[in-house]
Amino acid sequence: MMIPTIEDVKAAAKRIQGIAVRTPLLRNDALDAHTGAKIFVKAECLQRGGAFKMRGATNAIAALSPEARARGVIAFSSGNHAIAVSTAAKLFGIEATIVMPADAPKIKLETTRANGATVVTYDRVKESREEIGARIAAEKGASLIKPFDDPFVIAGQGTCGLEIGEEISPDIVFVPASGGGLSAGVALALPGARIIAVEPQEHNDIARTLESGSIQRNAPGIRSICDGLLTEQMGEIPYAIARERFEMAVGVSDDAVRRAMKFAFRYLKVVLEPSGAASLAAALEGGVDLSGKTVAVIASGGNVDAETFTQALTA
Repeated sequence: MMIPTIEDVKAAAKRIQGIAVRTPLLRNDALDAHTGAKIFVKAECLQRGGAFKMRGATNAIAALSPEARARGVIAFSSGNHAIAVSTAAKLFGIEATIVMPADAPKIKLETTRANGATVVTYDRVKESREEIGARIAAEKGASLIKPFDDPFVIAGQGTCGLEIGEEISPDIVFVPASGGGLSAGVALALPGARIIAVEPQEHNDIARTLESGSIQRNAPGIRSICDGLLTEQMGEIPYAIARERFEMAVGVSDDAVRRAMKFAFRYLKVVLEPSGAASLAAALEGGVDLSGKTVAVIASGGNVDAETFTQALTA
């Protein structure tokens, strides 16, 4: 098992330069007043493809040999990784097959197909996306771009943390976490910061994993509006980093996430999807004492359908 380092994150930054976007850190007095801290929101909702996933997907595909790229790539994803891999594949001029849950948000399915990818849907309760992805990869000879348990993907996601560190020195970083690729990458990039992983309240495998000292699974069928944070368990590589670097994992309710989406729209003038608003929800009402701290909050994505966003604004 290859564990990436901060040097791998720096190498990824060079590979993806000019493809992934350097996103801004947003501030607002209302956010600081609410928390008693200096809050900086990393707006990955403004990333190419609408989410941080573009970083890892681009790095992983760029690291493939020309021969491997010619055989195409395959990925499994509930949405944002699908969009990122299909976008990166289109830019590299290669074929992409994406395995997506049948109940993925319509906007994410449509965007992935619009990028020219072949979409294969599955039942996330009854079927294993890993098994489906591995089978198709073997049939096509395509390279599997895993959503989080891949050193190149983790290093690519870590470039988000590098950018934060180039502008501020955060005491605490709130990172949305499911498989753990983004949170592990950010932990590598910001070795001096306290890393707090954020997950849906009832989908709390990371909290249980950190407490027990072994990777824990979520029961199938747990639902949350944070569709991008519903992976059954974190990856082995992210866990190897998390057990050394994560301070804790906190859970957020769907209602708290809706309030964070509404807050971001009103005060930061950005549109966040539920998963992308989870870290902001944790900072606003997650019970962590932030007084006097410099805090980075990663707003990981903005790919939300109109109905879900309207429900958040009117809640």
